Amino acid sequence: MEEDIDTRKINNSFLRDHSYATEADIISTVEFNHTGELLATGDKGGRVVIFQREQEVCTEEQAPAVVLGSGLQVLKFNLPSFQSKNQVHRRGEYNVYSTFQSHEPEFDYLKSLEIEEKINKIRWLPQQNAAYFLLSTNDKTVKLWKVSERDKRPEGYNLKDEEGRLRDPATITTLRVPVLRPMDLMVEATPRRVFANAHTYHINSISVNSDYETYMSADDLRINLWNFEITNQSFNIVDIKPANMEELTEVITAAEFHPHHCNTFVYSSSKGTIRLCDMRASALCDRHTKFFEEPEDPSNRSFFSEIISSISDVKFSHSGRYIMTRDYLTVKVWDLNMENRPIETYQVHDYLRSKLCSLYENDCIFDKFECVWNGSDSVIMTGSYNNFFRMFDRNTKRDVTLEASRENSKPRAILKPRKVCVGGKRRKDEISVDSLDFSKKILHTAWHPSENIIAVAATNNLYIFQDKVN
Repeated sequence: MEEDIDTRKINNSFLRDHSYATEADIISTVEFNHTGELLATGDKGGRVVIFQREQEVCTEEQAPAVVLGSGLQVLKFNLPSFQSKNQVHRRGEYNVYSTFQSHEPEFDYLKSLEIEEKINKIRWLPQQNAAYFLLSTNDKTVKLWKVSERDKRPEGYNLKDEEGRLRDPATITTLRVPVLRPMDLMVEATPRRVFANAHTYHINSISVNSDYETYMSADDLRINLWNFEITNQSFNIVDIKPANMEELTEVITAAEFHPHHCNTFVYSSSKGTIRLCDMRASALCDRHTKFFEEPEDPSNRSFFSEIISSISDVKFSHSGRYIMTRDYLTVKVWDLNMENRPIETYQVHDYLRSKLCSLYENDCIFDKFECVWNGSDSVIMTGSYNNFFRMFDRNTKRDVTLEASRENSKPRAILKPRKVCVGGKRRKDEISVDSLDFSKKILHTAWHPSENIIAVAATNNLYIFQDKVN
């Protein structure tokens, strides 16, 4: 999205037309804040766009069906609702609140290495005052941003005129008391901390600790612990780099702190394993407290087994009792008290198992899909190809495939479930597995912390779906 391009706000969706979309416009991360009032996206061009929810409250009887602009969708969840029948339903569009350039392209002259400006992750800090704080990171540098509002400006300076120029002291004959005058609301984003020069490899994860004093950043081989007040040093808590790099067998793919226990965190690996570490046990967590791994079925062993078992995302449930992991074909839910196998396994797109050879040739097999919990940990969501995304209800074991697409919907429409036909006769509403578009993929999704509102990033488009209230 160029600075001078008209960014479109069309009732719950922020879209950039394919006609002028560039590589820099591709959304690379999506994250709601702790209240769900703000939603941040980062893109490959190093920009952060923050959306704010308009304040609009109505009862269920008065709540209108959500009206969207031409070609955009409304999602009606056939999932457990968070609200009771007589509870107030809050409605309101998400509109652009602030846009700023978080990272710029850099060049490491010592290593002759180009550092991309792409935003890999965004993490919000809980709001403590009128301002908002968020962490954003590219491959090498983490930044802490303060986003604040200003609707007053001081006037009546003694030494400066109204345009800020210094006045001639000889012309100052009286003293004035400066006053604050109302002005148009202005949202400012300022970098408060820059945490740099601590990672040799690309940062793939950042996670804010529940003590809100520290956070960690993880790259392929190391995890560092930072204090928010100290930018020039970090503490290395995990280091899996072997003495001889030829002996390297796995890399760290994702890491996250426990939502309630500040001493506990997990990290996943390219071998499909998850390690739970306790920082009370030792300063360097080179020995894990728990090790989660599912034994491989020898009958399913293939050339691609190691690639598709690599975990691309790991997330603690809000309760802290479970861990969810995403590999190439499945989403798994693990109980912290059971290490030998997951308690739930959901097939995301098992129909691609026969296509692994062509997916390997076009590099799609290395795509890193994320996964998210809903606010009550009862439903999980993850992405797939053809702009499909999948939802799994943990209680009823029902699942649904939905599509984020402007072409297949009308205003006030309800998203229809999609089905993929593997072989045989194809029904009218089904799509053949051979017709799937692998260039359209849902890698990044987010779920509102307390309501049935989801954000889905489809290439350079952001879709926001919510429950339809009848």
